[in-house]
Amino acid sequence: MERKSTILMNRYELGRMLGQGTFAKVYHARNLASNQSVAIKVIDKEKVLRVGMIEQIKREISIMRLVRHPNVVQLHEVMASKSKIYFAMEYVRGGELFGRVARGRLKEDPARKYFQQLIGAVDFCHSRGVYHRDLKPENLLVDEHGNLKVSDFGLSALKECQKQDGLLHTTCGTPAYVAPEIINKKGYDGEKADIWSCGVILFVLLAGYLPFQDSNLMEMYRKISKGDVRYPQWFTSDARKILSRLLDPNPNTRITMDKLIEHPWFKKGYKPAVTLGQPHSSNSLKDVQAAFSTEHKDSEGRKIEVPDSPLKPVSLNAFDIISLSKGFDLSGLFEKDQEQKANSRFMTHKPASAIVSKLEQIAENESFKVKMRDGLVKLQGSKEGRKGQLAIDAEIFEVTPSCYVVEVKKTAGDTLEYERFCQKDLRPSLKDICWSAQAEEKLPPLPESSPRTPASKSITRNAI
Repeated sequence: MERKSTILMNRYELGRMLGQGTFAKVYHARNLASNQSVAIKVIDKEKVLRVGMIEQIKREISIMRLVRHPNVVQLHEVMASKSKIYFAMEYVRGGELFGRVARGRLKEDPARKYFQQLIGAVDFCHSRGVYHRDLKPENLLVDEHGNLKVSDFGLSALKECQKQDGLLHTTCGTPAYVAPEIINKKGYDGEKADIWSCGVILFVLLAGYLPFQDSNLMEMYRKISKGDVRYPQWFTSDARKILSRLLDPNPNTRITMDKLIEHPWFKKGYKPAVTLGQPHSSNSLKDVQAAFSTEHKDSEGRKIEVPDSPLKPVSLNAFDIISLSKGFDLSGLFEKDQEQKANSRFMTHKPASAIVSKLEQIAENESFKVKMRDGLVKLQGSKEGRKGQLAIDAEIFEVTPSCYVVEVKKTAGDTLEYERFCQKDLRPSLKDICWSAQAEEKLPPLPESSPRTPASKSITRNAI
């Protein structure tokens, strides 16, 4: 039987499905006016509203609008219906760069060409205040002309996401590609972290396997933290030199983007791409605003109540469990002097709503103001202490659907006042739903759904 085509918004004819995720499906489509092939990303609006991912999607759209570059997948337009959000994006025919490397290592010249295009795109993103944070061959596409395209800005950050110390603090990315300072969880420079990932990608292109491999995840992290890499005998001397600068575990001495572009190995045959002009103006973002209008309805037309700051517990994965465990703290590999941490950690089988309810009770009793967002509960004291008002963050992590870790830490005010508050108010109030998970107690075993695939077999495809 002849398949009946689906016409979207009277503009696109949808074709075969290219991929599928938790909240979205991607289809090949044809622009009815221009006959141009595009990729349509279809996002379930109700699902993302329920889990509080609106801001993340808005940020992804904003970033894709900013980075108009020939080596970055372009976003054409954003559309929306009552139940769906649609991204019309550039269709890249050649598939993932991963597929080409999986067939075997590349020779130096084609590897250099891909690397030059990658660096050109990443440098452009950095010039616009955008840090990708999940660079890997699976997120690099190749078009029919053999040109590289950077995709998937879902974990990207903007410069304004930096905290007062000028650093980013969100732990994200794929472990085999992340910089040592991200494992350290003490804050990192987004540009330098991206440069490290680019170095890992270059190694993979030239070698056909990862530079830091081990069936033991902690051993792999140790190798990453020390920059413990062994080069194959077929690597040229110049390739080894540039990789040693890219995979420098010290971000302060790691090669900068400016020096990388001027490096003799990199400059060989380099032709900078001609950019695509200015980013879209704010007027062209009206479609984005329409997609996230204040009134939201489900597929049956019923209104969905969306809180201003939805609380969504952060999913705690194997990467985070290791870094949270005091016995596996890698910060000593990076810092000689460490201040005493003013934080506490608890575990519970109670749902996030019960944890939040308890924190709200404590806040009300102690005249704290409460703000909630994306798994983080902020308590702001109203009284002036020795060092100003006490401020506390309580972050809720989901280990499994029935197990949560709550990390409470002081963000402002006096440490002694914070400790008194914990002893007198916090711990007694939480004792009926939480138990301590400090150094003397072990974290629970990893859930069965957590990735455990050894990184030593070819190139890992999974972000933990």
